[in-house]
Amino acid sequence: MATDTRRVIVDTDTAGDDAQALLMAATSDRIDIEGVTICAGNVEFDYEVENAKYALDLAGVTDSVTVYEGAREPLVKDYYHADYIHGEGGLGGELFPDTGIPSGDRHAVEYIVERARANPGELTLVCIAPLTNVAMALRREPDLDELLDEVWVMGGNVNCLGNVTPAAEYNFWVDPEAAKIVIDELDVRLFDWGLTERDTTFGAETLAAIDDGPDTELADFYRTITASVREYNESQTGEQLVTHPDSAVTAALVEPDLIEEAGTYYVEVDDREGLTRGYTAVDEN
Repeated sequence: MATDTRRVIVDTDTAGDDAQALLMAATSDRIDIEGVTICAGNVEFDYEVENAKYALDLAGVTDSVTVYEGAREPLVKDYYHADYIHGEGGLGGELFPDTGIPSGDRHAVEYIVERARANPGELTLVCIAPLTNVAMALRREPDLDELLDEVWVMGGNVNCLGNVTPAAEYNFWVDPEAAKIVIDELDVRLFDWGLTERDTTFGAETLAAIDDGPDTELADFYRTITASVREYNESQTGEQLVTHPDSAVTAALVEPDLIEEAGTYYVEVDDREGLTRGYTAVDEN
């Protein structure tokens, strides 16, 4: 079992699974969250900000972890939110936090660059959102790859169908220009949509056990934030299921031995508008 504490900045577009990922990181003694940055993505930006603060407050870490607001739109293209999956507001459609907790005093991009420069080789950037903030940080600090310890990204679809179009996974589809910059210029550990479907799905039996499980604040939170996801997935597949893409990234940070196999491949992101927008071309040969 891994024992070292990893210092991280989490870049998120906080809907339900992002909130779970934050909770897992904040409650683990193997992860030290230096800060949380918010990027346009899953739902309206102000909801994302409050959702992150709410999750951190549930974990009891708001005194030591600050939320910094970042890019409110992609670099170039328009996009649409995924509230049809996550519910209005992003936390199942029934929960709309208003924490009153102040945001950080600088832009997320400025924060990422400052912390990387001040702590060379010590920070891991955990990217569970579209990559707009990260691409902007690269433009401000071209040596970001050398300054960061590692960059972990949830995004893309490695030779499998996407989840927003047949060609693309949502995070890369929202801002393909940013994804292309990040994939081209950073050494990335990529957790893609194919891994999500294969290894992180809770089916009907597991969900029933959770529904019948303990009446605790965190268990109730999980049931609340997955309600809309379950309804959407059942309408699409006829089955009760929930996937956990962002939580998988945090889980592997907490316990690296969960990663049974990895490979290094050439990757290109299609940033053109059209049917293949956001497509992740991965040469597995």
